[in-house]
Amino acid sequence: MNQPELNILIKNDRIDHFLLIKKIELRSTKSGSDFLSMELGDKSTSMNANIWEGFSDLAARGKVGSVVKVSGTIEEYQGSLQIRVASIRLANEKDKVRPQDFLPVSKRNLEEMQKEFNQKLKSISNKHLKKLLSEIFSEEKFELFSTAPAGKSWHHAYIHGLIEHTLEIIKICELMCEFHPELNRDLLISGAMLHDIGKIEELSFESAFEYTDKGKLIGHIVIAATLVRDEIKKISGFPVELENNLIHLILSHQGKLEHASPIVPKTAEAIALYQADELSAKVNAYKTTIEAELRPDSNWTKFIHLADTDLYKFNFRESSEENTKKSLFD
Repeated sequence: MNQPELNILIKNDRIDHFLLIKKIELRSTKSGSDFLSMELGDKSTSMNANIWEGFSDLAARGKVGSVVKVSGTIEEYQGSLQIRVASIRLANEKDKVRPQDFLPVSKRNLEEMQKEFNQKLKSISNKHLKKLLSEIFSEEKFELFSTAPAGKSWHHAYIHGLIEHTLEIIKICELMCEFHPELNRDLLISGAMLHDIGKIEELSFESAFEYTDKGKLIGHIVIAATLVRDEIKKISGFPVELENNLIHLILSHQGKLEHASPIVPKTAEAIALYQADELSAKVNAYKTTIEAELRPDSNWTKFIHLADTDLYKFNFRESSEENTKKSLFD
């Protein structure tokens, strides 16, 4: 597809794009008239689009994960850009586009991430934890784990995002172990590897990022804890205290009851994992949100409800060398 990405378009720009339906809902105005409310996106960002007439076929056949061909204009409403639709239709086979073409993908090389993850697994010296990790990250589960996003929309919300997020957390936890050698490294790194494994069942990511029925009903924390406990039962002689502490890391990794953790962190390893998870998630979320939502001719985004603030892009560069800095993964 030869079409400009949505995040570079500005007010009054024309649009003639294939886009992915990320949300679709039939709504009513205060006067009782129906309209079709949609969120359409590509790999770079998403925009709202409301269809006021002639939408019966699209409302009946369109669903999250469908691709549409839309033409219209970019306009601004309450500080946010949206699409004023002139015409819209569902894509067909002749268009030769797939939903996967519109899913964002990690900028990191997948094979490098998989190799790094396996190296971290091999570095675990505790025989019980190493066997547990080897069994859980079997070929089939590791393929899903390597493909899945880490979130639906907030942080690492792209293909291969889950393994990228996990590797970031592992590095932060390893740094904490250098600062605090009293931490049990094998336990902490194992918890980092397993804390979000439930997301391979919580999220669907074939055509769009959506929560599964199991994900909505149970959630990734309980899914992960159940999966890990079931695998531990198959390992003869797995220490009960080690099991309890590992499960505690999974159950407490979101830190607070109001953040869906069924228990708060109660060990040094648990608080380290929670803070590492927060750091990885929040920095990634802010970075990608700034890239997607930066207002034209401004260093500020619109107000971001999940951050409870608008966000600022710091552009100062002391020298050209700043533009060539590499990450820890390079």
